[in-house]
Amino acid sequence: MRRFAISDIHGCRRTFQSLLDQIGLSKADTLYLLGDYIDRGPESKGVIDLILQLRSEGHTVVCLRGNHEQMLLNALSKHGLEELQLWLSAGGAETIDSFHNELQTDTFLPRPYLAFIRQLDYYALSNDYWLVHAGFNFNKNNPLDDTESMLWIRNWYSQLKPSLLNGAVVVHGHTPTPRYLIEAQLERLHEFPVLNIDCGCVYKDRMPGIGFLCAFDLDNRQLFFVEYIG
Repeated sequence: MRRFAISDIHGCRRTFQSLLDQIGLSKADTLYLLGDYIDRGPESKGVIDLILQLRSEGHTVVCLRGNHEQMLLNALSKHGLEELQLWLSAGGAETIDSFHNELQTDTFLPRPYLAFIRQLDYYALSNDYWLVHAGFNFNKNNPLDDTESMLWIRNWYSQLKPSLLNGAVVVHGHTPTPRYLIEAQLERLHEFPVLNIDCGCVYKDRMPGIGFLCAFDLDNRQLFFVEYIG
């Protein structure tokens, strides 16, 4: 059995499928997805469909919540024009387009997809890894109490308190990071136990080194990259 983590798919279904093919995901493996399945890319619906298909076929897929899923939920629950505009401008318009004529007037997304998003957890813990979308607020006595930071925090590395991890490594996404820096982080995990696996898949050509979807083999500590497939 192997364990893999992938983050920030952002509607890039074909790239996601290609990465799954590269790692040879099997039903004996566990796949951790660290949020931001939707928005910006062209196939948000297709990404969720693929996740649900994997589960229906017997794969173990642990799905965490990202800030983009939260923005959608905020737009629905708060019924405010400002929240709706925020989500649409951050890629929600592309998510809506991916559903074509299947949208619901009261929920935007069809109810099964919305139910999937609403049940997403904020983090997953094991003896050797803490998995989360954005990171943890280590200025809190208990970083696991601050769910807002789990979705949104940036520039938190200076706050890290390795003693709270008891030897575990934090794996997260949220902040697009060039491939060479991700590889450098992996090389020094024994010194600094944090790995950001968001390689900015949906932002290809914005800056050197991004435009890849990344998978991390948690057991063998190996990285896999697939370049964005448009």
